[in-house]
Amino acid sequence: MQPNPRPTRLLAADLACVRGGRGVFSGLSFALAAGEALLVSGPNGAGKSSLLRAVAGLVRLTAGQLTFEGGDGETTIGEQAHYLGHQDALKPSLTVTENLDFWARYLDGAATTSAALDAVGLGGIAHLPAAYLSAGQRRRLSIARLLAIARPLWLLDEPTSALDAAAQAMLAGLMRNHLATGGMILAATHGPIGLDGAEELRLGGAG
Repeated sequence: MQPNPRPTRLLAADLACVRGGRGVFSGLSFALAAGEALLVSGPNGAGKSSLLRAVAGLVRLTAGQLTFEGGDGETTIGEQAHYLGHQDALKPSLTVTENLDFWARYLDGAATTSAALDAVGLGGIAHLPAAYLSAGQRRRLSIARLLAIARPLWLLDEPTSALDAAAQAMLAGLMRNHLATGGMILAATHGPIGLDGAEELRLGGAG
């Protein structure tokens, strides 16, 4: 099986989104190249999460166009991306390993899940049911999906939520490594996430 083409740029042109009868954003354009991160900021209600979900294909855009230059033309942008939202999407009765194995099979992961769990510091409790995990540990298990299943675009919605300082530093290292290998990151955040020098896309709107 041949590897999918590595996209070189994500282009957004004049995007608009309406949710619940309210215009969330309009006329939104940006470009994100391989090896770059774009931090989406703004007050609550400005459309940060809606933008990430739209790129992931989970929310319908009412106008505009998204293009993945150099990507796999046979699959959608969402299928070439990881979306890390507010919900950790774990089955409490399954073990840490079983949860990640499920996602690896579902998303066609090629990497070993044990290596991903070690990378996020969960290797030692891989046998425990997810129900026993703290909020921070659940978040780290969700982050392990980014590593177990290779996708060029990471869509991260407040990725440091529930993480302590050590885990935030771990995530920053993983993000920098992803960028260093030609990946892209579009992240919604209220504050710094360890990617100094990243470009910022400021959304307006009331909270």
